[in-house]
Amino acid sequence: MTAKETTPVEAGAVSVPYGHVIGNDKWRGSQIAQGLQGKIKLILEDGLGLVDFHLSNRSCILYISEADLVAGNGFKRRLVRFRNASSLHGIVIVEKTQLSDQYFPAVQKFIVLELGMTLLPVANQGEASQLIIQLVHEQSKDHTSNPFLHKKCSQLVEASILRTVQQIPGVGKTKALLLLQQFVSIHQLCNASVQDLELVVGQTIAQHIHAFFTQTK
Repeated sequence: MTAKETTPVEAGAVSVPYGHVIGNDKWRGSQIAQGLQGKIKLILEDGLGLVDFHLSNRSCILYISEADLVAGNGFKRRLVRFRNASSLHGIVIVEKTQLSDQYFPAVQKFIVLELGMTLLPVANQGEASQLIIQLVHEQSKDHTSNPFLHKKCSQLVEASILRTVQQIPGVGKTKALLLLQQFVSIHQLCNASVQDLELVVGQTIAQHIHAFFTQTK
């Protein structure tokens, strides 16, 4: 892996024109690049470091493919390097396919709960391109301090965390919502005692939740 491929990018280091996406040159000719054609303007550049696509001066996408998931933990090291060294808001798009589905719960837990990043699952690169178009259009509505944009970003994060909490055995959408209302941050939920959790969801599910968060620590 070259220095260019491992260098994180700081906020403001890449200037993204509004309504555009700056993509890593490795995506040239890909299904994602083809899906973006005619919808938004894609500028492909070399030397973007760990980032796959820049949506704005402060937000970017890191793409985890089916092949990345099956190959092992290399993608985790990449995400940790980005998280530790970059001030950009990173959105992680993950291919959730029939082949990669068995790895997804652990990946979801790692990205959302351990790294605190936004995870958005897609079935393929074509679906990813539609998601990128949606994100760019939202961010292009106002390039200043747009409350709507902040709300949208917050909703993406909240939805990502909600989906992850629902993966815990015995926890459906209703209990996940109750947990996230009681514990104001995901870190509080991760570190909650069985006794604290019992007050919200009862003893059995509280034990499942505690085990879920501690088994891989």
